[in-house]
Amino acid sequence: MVSKDLKETHHDSDYEDQLRLLQIELVKLQREIISGGMRLLVILEGRDTAGKDGTIKRITEHLSPRETHVVALGKPSSREEGEWYFQRYVAELPSAGEFSIFNRSWYNRAGVEKVMGFCTDAQYRQFMASVNDFEGLLVDSGIQIIKYYLDIDKKEQEERLESRKADPLKQWKISPIDEQAQHKWNDYSVARDLMLQQTSSVKAPWTVVNANNKKHTHLNLIRDLLSRVKYPKKDEKILAVDADVVMPCPPLGKKPPKVAP
Repeated sequence: MVSKDLKETHHDSDYEDQLRLLQIELVKLQREIISGGMRLLVILEGRDTAGKDGTIKRITEHLSPRETHVVALGKPSSREEGEWYFQRYVAELPSAGEFSIFNRSWYNRAGVEKVMGFCTDAQYRQFMASVNDFEGLLVDSGIQIIKYYLDIDKKEQEERLESRKADPLKQWKISPIDEQAQHKWNDYSVARDLMLQQTSSVKAPWTVVNANNKKHTHLNLIRDLLSRVKYPKKDEKILAVDADVVMPCPPLGKKPPKVAP
């Protein structure tokens, strides 16, 4: 009988081997982004503790920091609060030859701002009425947008929140908003569904990722990302995506896939 420790070592080794091959593909992709003057924007949204930071780390680990930009904007300043809502995000959009990842994005307004009361109902409605047109303009200008929503179930989130509290290396991740994640679980579920139903457009559709298993999330999201972008010498045989992990959203107005209620 193989011991549990040996099994876990084998699984870890297999994960690292697969991840390395996918990261080689990401380097190929970046070479094409730079040489071809492409502009790629990946938006990562999701539940608190769904693993956005870890996923981004695996994507960017071996990419050129000069042409790869991770954007995680904080609370807007008083001046920014008086600007057009999208204005501070526009400044962070990728230029020719750049790959940008938004760790949360303008969709804050459809999620945490809506649920926590940080925006008015009028501001929320105005955002929902304009975001598809805004993204359409970006796509028409030559920016490729790929949007992922990382979802986890309630029990998994509870365990991850407790793990953060117990780990001295993760104290920076704890915020007052995290404390409300479980209490407002249903409110976040409603906001998520409305966002996915109303903003999964033809030009910028959503993809939901079952993020309950972090390693499966990393591997399958990267495979999906690579499969959506054109670049030379792509190794198609390693890009098969698990349909139970990565779930494309249906067209506007249709019910999105769910990981948890």
